[in-house]
Amino acid sequence: MGTRDGMAHTLDAGAVTRTLERLSARVEERFPNAGLAQVAGDLVETSKQTALRVRRLSRPYLGLQFLVVLTLSAVICAQAYVVSLVDWRHIGIHQDLVGLAQGLEAMVNLLFLAGGAIWFLVTLEQRLKRRRTMRALFELRSFAHVIDMHQLTKDPTVVLGGGQPTKASPERRMSHFELSRYLDYCAEMLALISKLAALYAGATHDETIVAAVNEVENLTSNLGRKIWQKITILTELDERAVVAVR
Repeated sequence: MGTRDGMAHTLDAGAVTRTLERLSARVEERFPNAGLAQVAGDLVETSKQTALRVRRLSRPYLGLQFLVVLTLSAVICAQAYVVSLVDWRHIGIHQDLVGLAQGLEAMVNLLFLAGGAIWFLVTLEQRLKRRRTMRALFELRSFAHVIDMHQLTKDPTVVLGGGQPTKASPERRMSHFELSRYLDYCAEMLALISKLAALYAGATHDETIVAAVNEVENLTSNLGRKIWQKITILTELDERAVVAVR
């Protein structure tokens, strides 16, 4: 699941995708007609796209960097040209303060404009990468909420306890084993969504992206905790049923 990079271990995007592919196959085989199988398949495709996006995120935008160097060179040339236009010898001889002020003002204005342009180009790469990454993280958040919606009506007490359903009650046909597998698949998918988000954090040092990744990890952890509570209840109720029979 991870690769060794120097003395540190990094998450392997390919390993995450392969794990999701196996999970998708398990869901498809166990619940071929369930909406969760479609979600798992879509998540596999998102994982493949994530691997590509992370690779792009870790690479520099050479075109932008070339544009920054070109702009900086143009600024230096323009500044030198402005300096050459000022008759410094005439100003020094005649002590032309007005001419000196005009020359200095032109150079300062040019420096301000050039500095703003350079700052815009230098930060453009980071802002482009951040915007694309935030969009991808939003997609992962959406997947997490969709999975939570799928498991929302899976009540372990109904499966084991019976009870008379109402007209508005959701249809429940799963056995004890099937419900356990379904909830476990949901928990695994949420955990892997967290790993996909972590890939972005490993490819950048942008604090905004890292904070957004942490939010996705907290979301999937909280949703997964609710699912494991259901699995725990399912296990406890099953054990009580066995003891009652004995």
